[in-house]
Amino acid sequence: MNGKKQDRELIRAAMEARKRAYAPYSDYLVGAALLTAGGRIYQGCNIENASFGATNCAERTAFFKAVSEGERAFQAIAIVGGSSRPVDTFTDMAYPCGICRQVMREFCQPQFRILVGRNTEDYEEYTLKELLPKSFSMER
Repeated sequence: MNGKKQDRELIRAAMEARKRAYAPYSDYLVGAALLTAGGRIYQGCNIENASFGATNCAERTAFFKAVSEGERAFQAIAIVGGSSRPVDTFTDMAYPCGICRQVMREFCQPQFRILVGRNTEDYEEYTLKELLPKSFSMER
């Protein structure tokens, strides 16, 4: 599986993950789907906490799940989200925050693909280098 078909599958997985988000404070529900080099998909959702610093973004949830299972090579991530309900309604593009971008850089090369979408037909594609130029990494 590759190209547009793979992108749509990854976005679909992120949409499913969004349904499990726990966001009682912001009502901003986010889902992510992380594709490994071996073709496995790890899903993540945002998980809020009354102590906001303890909140975890969907992207980091997916990365931490994958890394905790021994994965270290990644191809792409899809992210969907927004404040609209029901969870099948996507009005926003949910771009990764700075902390998530830095976590991506820890495990990914600058050409890592980031898909940010509303649905399987309406999405944007970026490289990590585009979203995190002049990044700080282990290589520096």
